[in-house]
Amino acid sequence: MEKNPQYKVIVSYRARQMLASHVRFLAQESPTAARKIKNDLMDAIRSLHQMPERFPFLEAEFIPPNKYHKMFIEKWYLILYQIKDHAVYVDYIVDCSQDYGWLVK
Repeated sequence: MEKNPQYKVIVSYRARQMLASHVRFLAQESPTAARKIKNDLMDAIRSLHQMPERFPFLEAEFIPPNKYHKMFIEKWYLILYQIKDHAVYVDYIVDCSQDYGWLVK
């Protein structure tokens, strides 16, 4: 039986800043909820080391087809990433409760 290949997961500076911003904002209301969402998002990102193709591509008018995969977490967060060779590049962590039209225009 062939083993599934492992991918290196690389989180961009922009995505790390987005994550920090979401957690900081949520911590103002509930530090416990902020800690939970941070852990959930980090676990989801780490899971991309194996079978990152399992999530569909983002389809948007101004984004080239088959560029970003999309992964929804906890109904409110969208993680966008690319797969190149044996690496996964996490480029965006978006809070879907906010306006993210800037991303797809």
